[in-house]
Amino acid sequence: MKKNNLIIILGPTAVGKTKISVKIAKKLNSPIISCDSRQFYKELNIGTDKPNKKILKEIKHYFINSLSIKQNYNVGEFEKDTIKLLKQLFVNFNNLIMAGGSGLYINSICNGIDNMPAIDPLLRQKLNKKYKKSGIDYFKKFIKKNDPIFYNNVDLNNHQRLIRGVEVFLQTKQPFSSLRKGIKKKRNFNIIKIGIKESKEKLYNKINKRVDLMIKKGLISETKKLYKFKEYNALQTIGYKEIFMYLENSINLNECIELIKKNTRNYSKRQITWFNKEHDIKWFYNNEYEDIIKYIINETN
Repeated sequence: MKKNNLIIILGPTAVGKTKISVKIAKKLNSPIISCDSRQFYKELNIGTDKPNKKILKEIKHYFINSLSIKQNYNVGEFEKDTIKLLKQLFVNFNNLIMAGGSGLYINSICNGIDNMPAIDPLLRQKLNKKYKKSGIDYFKKFIKKNDPIFYNNVDLNNHQRLIRGVEVFLQTKQPFSSLRKGIKKKRNFNIIKIGIKESKEKLYNKINKRVDLMIKKGLISETKKLYKFKEYNALQTIGYKEIFMYLENSINLNECIELIKKNTRNYSKRQITWFNKEHDIKWFYNNEYEDIIKYIINETN
């Protein structure tokens, strides 16, 4: 019996994962499971660079526009929902494609994730307000004092992970690290990880151009409509949070655009650092489509 394969197309933001994953999906006649935690939300469109309507019509995508920003959704729920979906899809497909750059979400599907407690929405809202007021340093100091193990392993520039560590501690009175067992779950499908890379100069150039295009398409107008929801967790993200600063007259428009570019470049660095820690990724430049197909055929036969 032929084993089922999950082909994961990963890499930093703006590197070209969407274009490649769509070409591969057409070649393999497979749907695409999105693993971009920003594209879940139907209200966030321009700032999350979702596949366009034509692509979404041509290829069935899962976990795009599947949630509202008003809904709380975490990586544990994503793992459960995706594993359930894979079980259903593998009835009709031997090969499935997952595409995205959210390393933690990808890891949850490959290795599983520890069950974490549900967080009181009011606590989460309170901490998000604290972040807006006091910045990331408050959370760094809190984690360093109350959970030094987590502090020594977490990306200290990732405010969402730091807030998560604080909220778990306040909710459970236990360090986040004590709840992480790190036991790898067995999966009944083969996992093939394909990384898409680009030179630093070209990647940064793509990021800068994409931000300019988002502004041209109406990212500011989109963000204005979402202003009343700005404290929601889904909106504590690059592109929207900087424009909120602009709308509040904290920075001017040029400063806002440059800050989005800078924060996106820094995010891409963190993504690359995350993926470079994994040793089971086969890397290709984004113009090596034929080589990628040959590799997939070889790995799935």
